[in-house]
Amino acid sequence: QEGEHDFQWIIDPLDGTTNYVHGFPVFSISIAITRKGQLEHGVVYDPIRQEIFTASKGSGAQLEGRRIRVSQRNKINECLIATGFPYSKNQRYINEYMDMLKIVMKSSAGVRRAGSAALDLCYVAAGRVDGFWEFGLKIWDIAAGSLIIREAGGRISDFQGTDRYLKTGNVVAGNPKVYAGLSKIFAPYAGNLEQPDTDAA
Repeated sequence: QEGEHDFQWIIDPLDGTTNYVHGFPVFSISIAITRKGQLEHGVVYDPIRQEIFTASKGSGAQLEGRRIRVSQRNKINECLIATGFPYSKNQRYINEYMDMLKIVMKSSAGVRRAGSAALDLCYVAAGRVDGFWEFGLKIWDIAAGSLIIREAGGRISDFQGTDRYLKTGNVVAGNPKVYAGLSKIFAPYAGNLEQPDTDAA
C-alpha cells in the first residue's frame, strides 16, 4: 500500500496461483522494493526449481549469485517468445491478442505460456526465452521481474513504448533486438488497448 514513506514493498506471495492450485509446477514468489517511486531491488524465487533471481539498480542481475544477461539472438524467426493469456476483464482484448499470437507464432521459433509472469520475465533476463508480452498484469506481477530484465541488459515497456507498464499492466519485453521487433509487430494494435487508470494496477 502506498504511503508517505520513501520505501515501498511490492510483494506477490504466489505468482501463478492457478498453476499452484492445479499442481502445475510453475509458480513463484516475487518481491520488489522501490525508493521514492523508483525500483531499487527485485527478487523472484522459484520454489520448484529452487532458483532465485535477483537484481539491484545499477548492480546487474543474478541467478543464484551468478551474473545473467539477456540472449544475443536478433532474428525473430530464431527466437522463443513467452506470453500470458488475457484474464477475465481483459477478455475484451481477446481479438487483438489472438491476432498478435498468430503473427508471433508464424514469425518466431515458438511461443510458450507457462503461467507465471514473474518467471517469464526472469527467463528473458537469463536468456532462456528471448521476449515476452502480456496484457493486464498487476504491479506485483512485474515489478521485480522488470528490474531484473533491465539489469540483465534487456528492454521493457508498455505497448505504446512508454515506461508506464507498472501502471497499465501491459508489457512487451526482450533483449534489445527482439524487444524492437516485437514492438514493431504490436504497434498496429497499441492504440486499441485501453490504458487502465492507476487504481487498476
